[in-house]
Amino acid sequence: MTKGEIKALISLLDDSDYEVASYVEKQIAYLGEGIIPFLEEEWEETLNTELQKKIEDLIHNLQFEGLTKRLQEWKAGGAENLLEGMFLVNSYLYPDVDFATINKTVDQLYFDAWTHMKDEMHPYDQVKALNNVLFREKRFSANTKNFHSPANSMLHLVLETKRGNPLTLCVIYMTLAQRLGMPVYGVNLPNLFILTYKMDGVQFYINVYNKGLILSKADIDNYILQLNLNPVDIFYEPCDNLDIVKRALRNLAFSFEKMDDLEKATEVTKLLDSITDDEAVN
Repeated sequence: MTKGEIKALISLLDDSDYEVASYVEKQIAYLGEGIIPFLEEEWEETLNTELQKKIEDLIHNLQFEGLTKRLQEWKAGGAENLLEGMFLVNSYLYPDVDFATINKTVDQLYFDAWTHMKDEMHPYDQVKALNNVLFREKRFSANTKNFHSPANSMLHLVLETKRGNPLTLCVIYMTLAQRLGMPVYGVNLPNLFILTYKMDGVQFYINVYNKGLILSKADIDNYILQLNLNPVDIFYEPCDNLDIVKRALRNLAFSFEKMDDLEKATEVTKLLDSITDDEAVN
């Protein structure tokens, strides 16, 4: 469609004939996210508050459908880039934030951490060096005051405010560690996401939420015992990027539930379902 045809189509959104308006909405949905700039233009030009609300809903629906598709494509592509997956979670609330902005901030953090690394460092010393950069120099820390805030799941806000939940802080830490060549991976513990350093028979754990505190397997055993759970492999071994993004979506849905925003909680659960195999849902 030409620009003129698109504008003409959008102008019929407030047609008094319900069938016409309904047909136009379906056409807009079919055209996808590319039509959003034209909808925004129409929103700015009209003084009709009802039409503005309709346009806002259409834009949100288009963005949601587009995000669902991108999440599924990310999964189908092997879920290789964790930062990209977390950026997609970020896009639910902040569709205008671009990936390049997040990448640039992480690149700077990587450079600052790289300057503290030396050849042949012991794994513990590598962790301590990264801890020093993130928690002392850059002052990243746990957001204990607003633990359930949706902002804690928004990667760009965590990078900006340096406050986050265990998962987002772990994602930043793990991304930097892996870029530095450290074999550091996520571990799906109940109620607390942590990291593990695992290579050549060496394995220990890192509690990023507690400023990178190093933990032993016995510490994990005790934690699981306190929760009255049976020790299973998932509590000790690395999880994949898809598991991490799913957990991020569960965290976000739970945040909205705590705020009594059930509409957003339901939408985020739909995003989660879109990248969850049917067998796992049932």
